[in-house]
Amino acid sequence: MISVARATDDDRSRWDAFVAMTATAEPYHPYDWRKVFENAFGHRCFYLLATREDGAVCGVLPLVQLKSRLFGNFLVSVPCFSYCGTLAEDEVSRDALIEAAWRVAEEVGARHVELRHPGNIEADRPYRDDRVAMRLDLPASEDDLWARFPSKLRAQIRRPSKEGAVCEDGAGELLGDFYRVFSRNMRDLGTPVFPKSLFEQMCRYFPDSTRVFVVRLNGTPCAAGITYGFRDRIEIPSASSLRAYNRTSVNMLLYWSAIRYAIERGYRVFDFGRSAVDGGTYRFKKQWGALPQALRWHYCLPENSELPRLNPQNAKFRLAIRLWQRLPLTVANALGPRIVRNLP
Repeated sequence: MISVARATDDDRSRWDAFVAMTATAEPYHPYDWRKVFENAFGHRCFYLLATREDGAVCGVLPLVQLKSRLFGNFLVSVPCFSYCGTLAEDEVSRDALIEAAWRVAEEVGARHVELRHPGNIEADRPYRDDRVAMRLDLPASEDDLWARFPSKLRAQIRRPSKEGAVCEDGAGELLGDFYRVFSRNMRDLGTPVFPKSLFEQMCRYFPDSTRVFVVRLNGTPCAAGITYGFRDRIEIPSASSLRAYNRTSVNMLLYWSAIRYAIERGYRVFDFGRSAVDGGTYRFKKQWGALPQALRWHYCLPENSELPRLNPQNAKFRLAIRLWQRLPLTVANALGPRIVRNLP
């Protein structure tokens, strides 16, 4: 018999012990991500813990409620990032977690539950598969990887250094420069920006796994990114460069610096994050040798409901994107975090 309860901070050690011993755990399953979302966004979180009759943990499912008049009320596991769904020992435990998730949805009036699985875990449920993860297998040395790159890519990586650009990596002390680049680029793309507090909380709760990179040209930050490592994989979930510096290819130095760091620290996979197949970011990541991995985000929905479409490809958001690009940066930075907190 499987029981499912809502975990509290007192269950943190049991939760994380189960995550640590489960091979299929994803980077955002550790319990402290709950604190990141609560502190950065003020979200209401429901972390579901499945146990057997003897008290042994047999599954976990983190859920975060997003609720607004503009985008609706729903649960997601988890927002902002791509990988985190049900984590269970067996199908019975997984089914118990999903049934409990839907009970939570009914209790809080949520219209759907989005489970961000990396693969086809819930084959009988509705899903979206319009995004893929782009991952690069890393060799033991940067020289081995450099030798695999085509000459055009090597030239693009060298170019910013010839222009005088340098890349610095560190921790929270670089977040100010990172965020100046990141927030401006998000405005230029027409996308509300995450609050700086999201990255501050990452550095606070995962200091050994989070690294900040900033590329400077003549002392000015012009490209920046943040990485998060989990087991043998490191991901770069947020990265940006300023359009004014496109001709110098500073983004190439940014990614190469992050990849070198990953190899030096013994990571085996560099995760470029998710992309739409054949889109611009997909092609950018593919040139490094990254290969696509299917993402299947499964949904618990009321009967006869359509899949939600809270993404930029939805026509009703296109006008908003164009208008957002015209906002003064100070206005976009003030309004963006209030809007994006309720976007998945």
